[in-house]
Amino acid sequence: MFLALWVGGLVVALVLVGLFVFGLRRRLIQRSGGTFDCSLRWNVPGEPDVSGKGWVYGVARYSGDRIDWFRVFSYSLRPRRVLERASIEVIARRMPEGEEELALLSDAVVLGCLHRGTRLELAMSEDALTGFLAWLEAAPPGQRVNVA
Repeated sequence: MFLALWVGGLVVALVLVGLFVFGLRRRLIQRSGGTFDCSLRWNVPGEPDVSGKGWVYGVARYSGDRIDWFRVFSYSLRPRRVLERASIEVIARRMPEGEEELALLSDAVVLGCLHRGTRLELAMSEDALTGFLAWLEAAPPGQRVNVA
């Protein structure tokens, strides 16, 4: 009986420590500011896929001339993807359709992009989208920016 209680208490403690580390990691990512919630779908086929598959919920952070994208459900402090401003080309903008609406946040707008020849989609709020497009257009003089 004592062993079962001890093991149960240990499991609860480990779950609480895991949740605390998730929260601490998010605070560390957001500490420098310039973050926004952003789901990402990498290597998307040419036609829109509204099945909701492939979307990964994350947090994006502006970092100079690039955006660092972090998975929410990860312990890594390193970004999963790095998107350079000069390499991003916006090709489409649309609202979520079909099962996508269930996979994304309720107020999300989907932005189709090309990054170094790879097609990807970013889903973010309307406010975050306004900031993202302004950041893209605010490239230093001489840099080519492609915003559709």
